[in-house]
Amino acid sequence: MGPHPAVAAIRLAVRRVLHDILNDHHASADRPASGEQSPHERPPSPLVLVACSGGADSMALASALAFEAPKLGIRAGGVTVDHGLQPGSDLRAEEVALRLRELGLDPVESTAVTVGREGGPEAAARDARYAALDAAAERHGAAAVLLGHTRDDQAETVLLGLARGSGTRSLSGMAAVTGADGRYRRPFLELDRQIARKACMVQSLPVWDDPHNADPAYTRSRLRHEGLPALEKALGKGVVEALARTAQLSRDDADALDAWARQAEASVRDAAGLLECAKLYALPPAVRRRILRQAAIEAGAPAGSLFARHIEEVDRLITGWRGQGAINLPGKVVAQRQGGRLVIRQG
Repeated sequence: MGPHPAVAAIRLAVRRVLHDILNDHHASADRPASGEQSPHERPPSPLVLVACSGGADSMALASALAFEAPKLGIRAGGVTVDHGLQPGSDLRAEEVALRLRELGLDPVESTAVTVGREGGPEAAARDARYAALDAAAERHGAAAVLLGHTRDDQAETVLLGLARGSGTRSLSGMAAVTGADGRYRRPFLELDRQIARKACMVQSLPVWDDPHNADPAYTRSRLRHEGLPALEKALGKGVVEALARTAQLSRDDADALDAWARQAEASVRDAAGLLECAKLYALPPAVRRRILRQAAIEAGAPAGSLFARHIEEVDRLITGWRGQGAINLPGKVVAQRQGGRLVIRQG
């Protein structure tokens, strides 16, 4: 008799991602490097880490990784991050690390972070978490880090992007592969949260429910417990699936427009590398604004603080020129029009 359908589903999702990681690992190993490695030597088996909070999504992911990785000759480890935001969080992190070791994962570590205040509590915690995961991956030489985001998380991300009015890229949600060299992989983006919880239950895996996930002080928590249920009540079931599908379609569109913008950028710069307003004006707005956004980031504007309204103001220097002054952007970056050229630089 085979595993429970929920367990089978999560294992299949993880197996597919591990195959991709293994193929990427072998492809990189086959490329000639310094010449020190013999062409007959195979590289050591890759290490894949799972980021685990102890919640149902990440525990189901850790269990599936521990089951599937050895069959593919992949080493599997885990990392849990203590954000220090709740009493006893250090002890809880150690408990999670112990559970990961009991699953057979090695290496396993618990790492503590200090959460700042920039961008709000949720963004600050996320930034601290990813910094810790990056550091752990570097320390252990991990080929990838698996994250337990589900289709429900994707739907929430799309709605948050819609509320911000940040455009197609924001509506595209989370990508299955992100980070430097494709470090972060999300195997569960097509699986419901309830499947992960069911998989934990049938495997008797202990699960910790973070009280922050139910705290109405957090935007995502309100969306999860109030916003999405209200949408499903008004529109019927299937809202989560539709939003996740919207994310993929938006991502395809955004990728195509990004590629177009990269190709068009050289054609709108003069010999000195300055952006020419007349040539920018001739481009479709979606392409032009991508070029402006990238130029602002290259000048020093933090990408996470650069919103659609900032780019719209810069765009008006091209499309609605009335002699207006310089536009101040995040990161002390200034955009201004000078003699038919758009100059974006540190102020």
